Amino acid sequence: MKIIIIGAGEIGYDLASVLSKEKHDVIVLDHEKESLTKVSEKLDVLVKEGNATSATDLNKSGVSQADIVISVTSVDEVNMIASMISKKLGAKMVIARVRNDEFSQKDSPLKATDLGIDMMINPELSAAQEIAQLLKRSAASDVINLADDMMQLIGIRLDRNAPIIGKTLIEYASENSEITFRVVAIARRGRTLMPRGPMKLQTFDQIFILAKTEDIPAIIETTGKSETDLNRIMIAGGSGIGTTIARILCGDSKKNWSVKLIEPDYERAEELAIELKNAMILHGNPTDPDLLASEGITDMDAFIAVTDDEESNIISCLMAKHLDVKKTVALVSKPDFIPLAQTIGLDAVVNKKVAASNEIHRHVRSGQVISVTELRGIKAEVIELLAAEKSKVIGKQIQKLKLPDGCIIGGVLCQGSVEIATGKTEIKAGDRVMVFCLPEAIEKITKLFSNA
Repeated sequence: MKIIIIGAGEIGYDLASVLSKEKHDVIVLDHEKESLTKVSEKLDVLVKEGNATSATDLNKSGVSQADIVISVTSVDEVNMIASMISKKLGAKMVIARVRNDEFSQKDSPLKATDLGIDMMINPELSAAQEIAQLLKRSAASDVINLADDMMQLIGIRLDRNAPIIGKTLIEYASENSEITFRVVAIARRGRTLMPRGPMKLQTFDQIFILAKTEDIPAIIETTGKSETDLNRIMIAGGSGIGTTIARILCGDSKKNWSVKLIEPDYERAEELAIELKNAMILHGNPTDPDLLASEGITDMDAFIAVTDDEESNIISCLMAKHLDVKKTVALVSKPDFIPLAQTIGLDAVVNKKVAASNEIHRHVRSGQVISVTELRGIKAEVIELLAAEKSKVIGKQIQKLKLPDGCIIGGVLCQGSVEIATGKTEIKAGDRVMVFCLPEAIEKITKLFSNA
């Protein structure tokens, strides 16, 4: 595919990196020479210097022949104008980063399609929703909803005293035969392992388990952890993500959350105090130990660090963990920090670039792909595939399928009911199948589920 990315910032760079590795024809447009130099030196893509709101510059970059135009500058208005022009010039699909949620509301006078946008993405909202989900599953480092929320994939880091340490996956499954689940990936010392029955679990392994949503609490217990009710939450940073998390928690009708939010900018703190009536807004430095102590961090159930400084996020979370806060979550952007963060003791990390990449990948791959989610910290992805009527998988048991190396089928959604996959599970036309695979196997497994 010919894909044009408008904006060479963090998200634009990350997308260009991923898409170029998948052999797409990628062009990056930006007005800043320094950003373009970084892209051209490190990635196998073309770069164009130009104005995203100029029809002339967009035309020169080739939007009229583009299969997909992705506008991800840091300014919503620029992305919207670039999208309108690109669509008028003939771009087949237009994806834009728009953080203002007014355009996605039902009563909005302007819809995304009126602006020439086929799909709007909001990485900050996706990251905030992910953090809110992590607060509801206190023991998990990762929580991914699948199959219309009827299945969940959770990540669990095994402590030294975990009862399953030293056991093979076969033993783990047989000792908990009353629960249906599947271990689909293991992260071990920076490596990604696709699980096999004789494989033994080791201390500090991060295991990814798929199960029906109602079975997740029982699964967590098998690892020696327990779900704790988190109620008192402290948020460091009133950025877009911090504010959105506070909105989600304060607007939760099922639970009465106690929320404290620390914002270093005084004017921003005042604005938040007016908007968020059910949260306590504090003005100060969220990495100041004295401020955190005086505001009762030792009484908090969870500490969420989402400032723009990722090093500060990690340090303040480590400080919170040292003070026995039950759950800490840090916002990070550098990929190298993700596996490091859990190694040094953080409970979970969130990356808004990954959230954007997941949403965009579903449209880039299209075809039989319903959803794509990258597993943080390991080189594996969760793909939800639709089994086409004439595909090679129809009518066959999974054990008889010639799956590409690095692939595991974890679950199947069929006519509204979900099933954790076994070797005898038979795939039917129209089934939605949860597949876990390494990046090099994605194209092969996608073709296997497409019409032959």
